[in-house]
Amino acid sequence: MKKLLALVLVAAMMLTMCFAFAGCGGEESSSTGSADTSGTTSSDTNDSSSGEETNAYEDIKIGFIFLHDENSTYDKNFIDAANEMKEALGLSDDQVLMVTNVPEDNSCYEAAADLADRGCNIVFADSFGHEPFMAQAAAEFPDVEFCHATGTTAHTAGLDNFHNAFASIYEGRYLAGIAAGMKLNEMIEAGEFTAEEAKIGYVGAYTYAEVISGYTSFFLGARSVCPTATMEVQFTGSWYDETAEKEAANTLISRGCKLISQHADSMGAPTACETAGVPNVSYNGSTIEACPNTFIVSSRINWAPYFEYIVNCVANGEAIDADWCAGIEEGSVVLTDVNTDVAAEGTEEAIAEAEEQLIAGELHVFATDTFTVDGETLTSYMADVDTDEAYTPDTEAISDGYFHESEMRSAPYFDLRIDGITLLNEMY
Repeated sequence: MKKLLALVLVAAMMLTMCFAFAGCGGEESSSTGSADTSGTTSSDTNDSSSGEETNAYEDIKIGFIFLHDENSTYDKNFIDAANEMKEALGLSDDQVLMVTNVPEDNSCYEAAADLADRGCNIVFADSFGHEPFMAQAAAEFPDVEFCHATGTTAHTAGLDNFHNAFASIYEGRYLAGIAAGMKLNEMIEAGEFTAEEAKIGYVGAYTYAEVISGYTSFFLGARSVCPTATMEVQFTGSWYDETAEKEAANTLISRGCKLISQHADSMGAPTACETAGVPNVSYNGSTIEACPNTFIVSSRINWAPYFEYIVNCVANGEAIDADWCAGIEEGSVVLTDVNTDVAAEGTEEAIAEAEEQLIAGELHVFATDTFTVDGETLTSYMADVDTDEAYTPDTEAISDGYFHESEMRSAPYFDLRIDGITLLNEMY
């Protein structure tokens, strides 16, 4: 089929050139059809010297390993990004392989090895617990690039084909927190509760730095516009447990929380809020269809830029960063549209203003003058950046008046317990 297509194209080009010579006195066209080496706008390039069609991605095959499936908002976000990348780069169905419901155990290694055996030159896994199994596969298949989301060890692992990636999602959570604070202010002004009762509830999966960084940045965003806000956090011990997440949200609501957010992957918390009529800021995508009366906004990581980046690196023979991170400015952190039927008036404008300040470097999410720890303003904090088995703090993270999150390593390492946030359970 390719040979036939090439012959047709050659014949068409010769015919076109004949007409061009006849109509232009034999002058040659100045257009030569140069190749698109970036690979970001088109998957097809033409070789003008041979007239044969070439495809910058014809040798690319990428495999994806997902912890759950599209029923998880977390995994659906990755799946949607993979499909977006596939369409943007013009990859075919047999060039993009997806394996769902892969646990954080040796099943991940088996899936990674199988994808490598099936000809994938890139394998990507989406969950923190997949990391050791991806590293094991990387050591066994040195000619395959193994990329992993939310991991912490690639920059010290010494494997050229093992890579971590994350995004500065704390920026998005801070902006979503502004929307939450604006809603609290609106309810206070309407007389629904007093300023001292402006308590937020947060459903968290685990007490990992990623979750701590997330709920803290959300809280700081809320408190930037509603200074009396406090927060209670209920952990579930699972990334995806709809029953536990719904129960956690209901517990927080029963304790007087006026608004709920989450770092967990099911619809448990949002649907509990919709039933109770409590405003909700969700995560990893809009829940407006299921929760039209309570959904305000959602932040998420847009993984499509990273997927296009790693494919283009392999297509162009370039090295993939061991530890990649991008944020709002690069389009890797995004917010959904604000649900103006629920959000407070002026929310969109407040978010836009803060976003401009973040991009300009005028606003820092973890500025140390905006929070205290045990009543003290911090001027120094040794963070666990180069993660080892003992989780030893090894890097000064505070300078220039703020905690430098995701700058020394892509995955979050902010694990401070700041004042104003109460953890209801710490068993996980």
